[in-house]
Amino acid sequence: MPSTTLDLQDNAIGGDKKTEAETVESVIQAAPDQGIWVFGYGSLIWKPPIHYESKVVGYIKNYVRRFWQHSEDHRGTPEKPGRVVTLIPYDEWKTMEDVHGHDDVTWGVGFKIPSDDVEATRAYLDHREKNGYTVHTVDIFSADNDKEPAVKNALVYIATTDNVAYVGPASMEHISQQVFETYGPSGWNAEYLLNLAQALREICPDARDDHLFELERRVKALVDKSSSSSTTTTTTT
Repeated sequence: MPSTTLDLQDNAIGGDKKTEAETVESVIQAAPDQGIWVFGYGSLIWKPPIHYESKVVGYIKNYVRRFWQHSEDHRGTPEKPGRVVTLIPYDEWKTMEDVHGHDDVTWGVGFKIPSDDVEATRAYLDHREKNGYTVHTVDIFSADNDKEPAVKNALVYIATTDNVAYVGPASMEHISQQVFETYGPSGWNAEYLLNLAQALREICPDARDDHLFELERRVKALVDKSSSSSTTTTTTT
């Protein structure tokens, strides 16, 4: 797997350090001429933006993917929320009670949105990610080069740990049961998890994300158990 550095990005441009908000704004201002890149690490991997002209499989540094965000609008409801992924800064994650392995990078897909489609795509993604997510920037690296980014300053939607729908760590048993049991307007929460795990294997067979794959194993076991129970009930009635 690629080597990484855990130093925080400073988004230095022309020698001047910009705040993240300023970097996001500069990317958006340049969009009419250059388009934008969007990095997907969750459902965007297997359900991409409607309009994009190219894509690159790659990874970002300094973040960990976790099912620590409630979903009340897509994979759950306000009465019974589901769980979806967000990105936790690596240094912040290290201070939390979580023992699951990670290879220090998060794999996903970058999508190039042409300039003519930027406004519509941002409106679409803002709605899709409205339940606690805000826009940030990341550099995307390819498997061939872990020093120079393949894409600089891609936009990414992250539900930070201070948003109202953030729920944080829980036992794997609790998370898998919650994912298995919840449904929302976009469908079964388990479908989201299983599709993500399969998509990650397809784009990077060597990716290490023990959190995701352990949840996948547990949810599949719950699905099998439920199917077996249904078969038994049908046979005996």
